Amino acid sequence: MNLASLDLNLVVALRSLLEERNVTRAGQRVGVSQPAMSAALARLRRHFGDDLLARVGGHYELTALGQVLLDRTSNAYDVLERLFASQADFDPADESREFKLVASDYAVAVFGTELARVVHDEAPGIRLRFTQPSTSVVDDTATLLSTTDGLLMPHGIVSDFPATDLYQDSWVFLVADDHPSVEDRLSRQDLVRLPWVTYQRTYDAPAVRQLGMLGVEPRVEVSVDSFQLLPLLVAGTRRIALIQSRLARLLTPLAAVRVLEPPYEAVPLQEAMWWHPVHTHDAAHIWLRETAARVGRSMADPLEEREQPS
Repeated sequence: MNLASLDLNLVVALRSLLEERNVTRAGQRVGVSQPAMSAALARLRRHFGDDLLARVGGHYELTALGQVLLDRTSNAYDVLERLFASQADFDPADESREFKLVASDYAVAVFGTELARVVHDEAPGIRLRFTQPSTSVVDDTATLLSTTDGLLMPHGIVSDFPATDLYQDSWVFLVADDHPSVEDRLSRQDLVRLPWVTYQRTYDAPAVRQLGMLGVEPRVEVSVDSFQLLPLLVAGTRRIALIQSRLARLLTPLAAVRVLEPPYEAVPLQEAMWWHPVHTHDAAHIWLRETAARVGRSMADPLEEREQPS
């Protein structure tokens, strides 16, 4: 296939046809006539050697190849849109655009809220959209980063992409205020014998790997797809949970839990913003990354905060 010979307008037509599954509606969506969209469909069918849309009764359905192309076309469209939206200059005070950031609920609560406040003050026309990481974040990082403006993720999970460090965090444990067998500290034996509440994804992999190296295999009683639900699932039970210190400080007033230090020297968490190399020299992305780094620098080390006298 010679990419130079392709009409990139067909990407727009293909996405519209696959999503609408109707030639007339697809044409209306992108502002072309029904005959023009029919001609585009004919060209796409010749290119792929497949009908893409097959008539079933009074409507069209995607063929097997059309179904495969549905997600790929959406990703390709996003990449092209971001590529051709690249700018040589960017004035945050006057620009109007949206940045999409992939981040866990932890990263949004601890860092994203402060980033959003700074953007609100300095760039009133800029919108931030936070979305949760998918299960493919580790296995297909390149595709994820090519369709977004940044990924907020600690070091030790993804690699081989540019990143800027944001802030450090530490790990602590949560136990219920009225836990019947835990007083002022946890032991390693407690980590083995007590039931756990865990974040069901593996994005805290360095902390999990460290537990394995210590011979601790958590006895998981509840898993949940949200860091912010951990305190509520610990309160009033014998369970324990490993959670980031910054998030624990935000959430402990909302649940009857206590924060305890790990009975081992827990590896710190270094949060970073990762991006696809295609964005490296784009002025808008440079501003976004510099703003994120500045917000990160403004966040004091939680270890230092705990050492300060009250």
